[in-house]
Amino acid sequence: MRILVVEDDAPLASFLSKGLEAEHYAVDVAPDGEEARWLATECEYDLMLLDLNLPKLDGISLLRVIRPKRPSLPVLVLTGRSRIEDRVHALDSGADDCLLKPFSFTELSARVRALMRRRPVAAELVLQVGDLELNRVERTVRRAGKRIELTSKEFGLLEYLVRNAGHRITRNMIVEHVWNLSFDTGTNVVDVYINYLRKKVDEGFSQKLIHTVRGVGYEVRNPSDVMA
Repeated sequence: MRILVVEDDAPLASFLSKGLEAEHYAVDVAPDGEEARWLATECEYDLMLLDLNLPKLDGISLLRVIRPKRPSLPVLVLTGRSRIEDRVHALDSGADDCLLKPFSFTELSARVRALMRRRPVAAELVLQVGDLELNRVERTVRRAGKRIELTSKEFGLLEYLVRNAGHRITRNMIVEHVWNLSFDTGTNVVDVYINYLRKKVDEGFSQKLIHTVRGVGYEVRNPSDVMA
């Protein structure tokens, strides 16, 4: 899942980004309201963390601009304004929740998960291929009921493959969507991580989910489709 952090305080933005990435989210950071407006309208995000005191375009104005275009996007406002009236104003302007600064990352993480669970597209939050189940909110993976522990990048790679199950995915597509790069790194990092996933996801199972497509890349296939 991808989160947009809109925060002009660079140290705080870095702290939030690193913390969320450690919990297996993909994170983009916008340091001002104008860049956040462009990102939020041009890209698909699962949640936005929003500071109210922003340069170029303040948080309330940003909410009013993007809410009609992204009506289902969960928005968690992070604010140092202690007055109840300010938080009510933010909620009335389109925010889904408010968290008062300073806050603990544990509480922020819990609120992020709660907002994710409320999304109307809940059916898309749990992905399944064969006996593999991937929960995009809880960031958990199970196969045949057994939990599989994955690193952040392993989870992101598996999520991308499972979301595109039945389709051939090139290495360049993986680099762009999982590593957030628009060019080939010239390394075999994708193949290395595919091998990591195979050891954790397919090893010990007679039916393999991750397949190599020679000359193209990789594909996750439902075992029932392979047998058919």
